[in-house]
Parts: sequence; C-alpha cells; structure tokens
Amino acid sequence: MAGGPVAFTLRDLCRDRSLGLRVACPSADLDRRISWVHSSELGDPSPYLDGGELLLTTGLGPAPDPDGYVARLARHGLAGLGFGTGLGHDRHLPAVAEACTRHGLPLVEVPERTPFLALTKAVAEARASERYAEVVRTDEAQRALTAAALGGDRDAATGRVLDRLAERLEAWVLLSDADDRVRHAAPRQASRRAAGLAGEITRVREHAGPSSVTVAAGDGQVVLQPVRLVGPAVLAVGRDRQFSPVDRQVIGSAVSVLTLSHARSAAAGRAEQRLRTAVLRALTTLPGCGAEQVLADTWGPLPGGDLVVVALGGRSPATRPDVVADALDRASAGFHAELDGRVVAVVGAEAVDPVLALVARLRDVRAGISDPAPVTGLGGALREASRALDTAERRDRAVLRFADLAGSGLAALVPAEDAAAFAESVLAPLVRHDAERRGDLVGSLREWLAHHGQWDPAAARLGVHRHTLRARIEKAGALLGRDLDSPGARAELWFALHSRPG
Repeated sequence: MAGGPVAFTLRDLCRDRSLGLRVACPSADLDRRISWVHSSELGDPSPYLDGGELLLTTGLGPAPDPDGYVARLARHGLAGLGFGTGLGHDRHLPAVAEACTRHGLPLVEVPERTPFLALTKAVAEARASERYAEVVRTDEAQRALTAAALGGDRDAATGRVLDRLAERLEAWVLLSDADDRVRHAAPRQASRRAAGLAGEITRVREHAGPSSVTVAAGDGQVVLQPVRLVGPAVLAVGRDRQFSPVDRQVIGSAVSVLTLSHARSAAAGRAEQRLRTAVLRALTTLPGCGAEQVLADTWGPLPGGDLVVVALGGRSPATRPDVVADALDRASAGFHAELDGRVVAVVGAEAVDPVLALVARLRDVRAGISDPAPVTGLGGALREASRALDTAERRDRAVLRFADLAGSGLAALVPAEDAAAFAESVLAPLVRHDAERRGDLVGSLREWLAHHGQWDPAAARLGVHRHTLRARIEKAGALLGRDLDSPGARAELWFALHSRPG
C-alpha cells in the first residue's frame, strides 16, 4: 500500500518498443499520467478534452497557428501530443515541435506502422491494470484492518486498527473522543497535532452526518472523519502528500471496522451493564444478600472502610450514561453502574478525587456526592447522592456534596437513633398507607419538598400529572394531620424523610 497506486505515464508508453514511439521534445516532462487517448484533426480540440489525455493527430487538419494550437492544449493540461507520420507528413512539423518546447507540452512521433488504435489499447490495458491493483490494495488493507480488530479488549483492538492504518498509508493517525482527549495516536507523537486541529475536530464531531473533511497541510492533507464509538469521536489522518481515492477508501474501511468492532463490544457491554445495575440495586436495597461477593468476584472487591456514592448526570450528548461509564472505566474510578438514566459510582471515602477530576474533564457533567457510609448503608448514601445531583442540576453546579445541602447541619446535631425514631413516628401513617394500598405518598412528599412545593417539576420528576401529585400531597397532609403550607411542618417532614433508615 505504501506509496499508493503507480500511474501509467507517457514515459511508460514510450518504453513499449513495439509501438516505435520517438520523443521529439527531449526536455519535456514525460512523467505525466495518461488518463486516456483521443485523436482529432480539429484546429482546436480542447473544448472536447478533459485534461490528462494523449492527443493524436496526423497534421492533416487546419493548423494555421501552431503556437496557438499547442498553447491551448498545454493550458488544458494534456499529457502530451502524438504526431502520426507517413500520411500527410514524413515527420513532425518543426513549428509544432518548437511550440511544444516553448509551452512544455511533450511531443512524440507515432510511426506509420503503428495504428492509433494500438496506443489506445495500450493505455486501456494499463488503466485496467491500475484499477485491478487498486482493488487488490483496497482488499488487502480491509483484510488487514479487520484482522487487527479481532481479539483482545476494545481499546487494544482500536489501537491495532489505527496502527495498521498508519502503516498502510504512511501517515500519522489520531483518534479524539467526545471529551476532546486523544484516545490513540500513531505514531505516539502524533498526539501533539490535536491542539492545532481542535477547531476542525470540534466542527466534524458536532456536525450531524457521516461527512469527512479534508484540510490542506502544506503539500499534504489531513482527512477528518466522524466515528461513532462511545459517543461522537473523530479520526484524523494526515501526511505530507495528497491522499488518493484508494487511500480514502482505506480510511473509510478503517472507520467501518472501528464502528462495527465497537458495536459488537457495546452489545457485550450492555449485558455487563445490566449485571452492574442488578448488583447495585441489591447492594442498596438488600444488604447482606451476597451482592458484595458477586461484585468482588466480577470487578474486584469494594474498598475497605466507609464508602462514598457519586451520582453523575447531565443533559448534553457528552453526559450520556454510556459516555460517562466509558470514561470511568478508562480512569479505573471504582465500581459503577447505570441506574435510572444516571451513572452511579461507589468509591472509597478517600478516593473521590479521581472521580472529581473526571467530572472536570467531561463537558456538562454534574455530580452529587453522598456522605461516607458503611457498605450496609449504601441505600441511604445512594439517596443522598441522587438528592445532591438533583440540586446540582437545578443550581447548575458541577459538583455538590450532600453535606452542603440545607439540613445536613441539623442532622449532625441529632443522634442517629433519635432521628430514626422521630422519622418512623412522623411518617408512620404514610408508610402504612403505601404498604397497604401500594401507593407512593412517601416518595411523592419527598419529591414535592425537594422541589420547594412546586407542582410541575416535582410531578415531572415522578412521571405523574400535577393533579395526581396534588391529590397525593393533600392525602399525605390529611393522614399526617399537618398543614403542609407551614414552613415548620415542611422542615420537620424534610428532616424526617432524610432521617428515615434504609
């Protein structure tokens, strides 16, 4: 693949001794690629030519101005002029030769024994060979890229594909992911080029559709193409010479291989994510059920001592759960799982900083952080982290700790056992109602208070109509025997809800 396809030139044609061609302008450039052969006796055939042709003539047509005739052909970008001898002229016309020399247009004599058709056949056969060679090169590259994608984990396979692409095209390659980080570069120092391409990479990533963009870089080019991996990524391939159509096909093949490879990995990843979610639910709702051992056997044990739950979310494409989960994987930032459209990480109380560093790198991600808790208290820690994230999203804060929320100071002043007893006593009518009638007065009251008594956002969070929520809150007030418009009653209930064990 190195060097790209070899073009068939006028020099190659002249080397075919069976044709008997003679170069009449020794100083002319014979290394021009011949696109096709065309014969004409018109005084100005240039309107009927595309450029790159070898034009054949016997000189029998009208040519009162050889210099103007040759100048027009040269401007049109012809590969050369072939002058057939033996019919009207025994040799090429000196005036034509002089004009070709002046304008840099190669001139060859075609002997009478060589029909013009022979030159057409020779060029046609060479072009067919070129096309076949291109097909072979493309096929070899596709097979090499596909083989590179097989085996190993997803990131290793991606690296092998991009390394192979760089080798095949004699180019540098880099892959930039959704949070503007270079996931792979070949050779490694190619990662330095990302800063200079930041604007183009952003435009390609944010543009809807599969279109590629080509950027001039000195005498060479950089091709940027979107890749659908975990979130929108961009592949950049560059070198100090132009890319041929075959090279671009190979780049397209690499994009296809990467996309298919990641789609296959994503299917396996979704199955793993379902298992992660099930384990997290068990940890937070059924302490002691064995979920901790499943987690340890599958992903490694939880850290010893107290744990912290971090809930991560947001509303932009860069904060999709799969994007955030992938970033956590690459950062080795503790056990995590998707839950209710968010990503939840469980880390040691002393290991929150790597997660916060990740939040700083990912655009628009918001984080809610629980207070430290033992493994048996992960259910409460999850509620704390979720509540902190809800508030962080409302306040547009990147990170919010539950300890910073209003009410944490009061909770710290009351012994945990007394607070739990208070919560059980105050909320008993609602808990009993929910258990007997399968209602959700406790959850509805919590959301309503969390949204400061605002009906619409609380109802939206619960997924019910605001009239339904209003009926639930009125029912809760009646069962509790409290005026829920009273700030004091609301404060007591908020404290009770957050002091409730489990």
